[in-house]
Amino acid sequence: MSLIAPPTVVIVPGLRDHVPDHWQTILANKIADARTIPPLERDRLSCDAQVAALDEVLSDISGPVVLVAHSAGVMTTVHWAQRHRRPVKGALLAAPPDFDTPLPEGYPTLEDLRENGWTPTPRTPLPFPGIVAASTNDPLAGFERVTGLVRAWGSRLENLGPVGHLNPASGYGEWPQAEEIIRELSQTSSDRSI
Repeated sequence: MSLIAPPTVVIVPGLRDHVPDHWQTILANKIADARTIPPLERDRLSCDAQVAALDEVLSDISGPVVLVAHSAGVMTTVHWAQRHRRPVKGALLAAPPDFDTPLPEGYPTLEDLRENGWTPTPRTPLPFPGIVAASTNDPLAGFERVTGLVRAWGSRLENLGPVGHLNPASGYGEWPQAEEIIRELSQTSSDRSI
């Protein structure tokens, strides 16, 4: 009987700093050997820098991987998937923002996102299974726009209902459903059938 190592969970946060009561931070503290993409000190808004940070963490992992991305971390993940090839068991893509339409005040402008390489948003199928967990009232992305991304990426939609941006400001610290989705992705084969 051969033992197969469980996948390493790699947390891909958005552009804001790590917040102790964010579900990703709580999850990283609960999962043994989870890795988290560190916040960037320089080139914070650079898509290339975010993608390079993800690739650097992944290059240190030899076994299977499940990516757990939130917000701009979802965009980091899909840009990374366009540029790099590495086996990934699957990805939880939670609350993807719509970088192709104006974001609320206090967030990067469309011009800033374009100048830093975030747009256009990749719309090609991901080379690994993805489950997109989306809110019906996310202030950073309309639900119809997200469903279009889900189709383009060849992913599965998990409709979370009205949960805002699935962050502490929306009332979400711990999010147990993330662990269920990670377990499901950890058991998938590489044939993308989830």
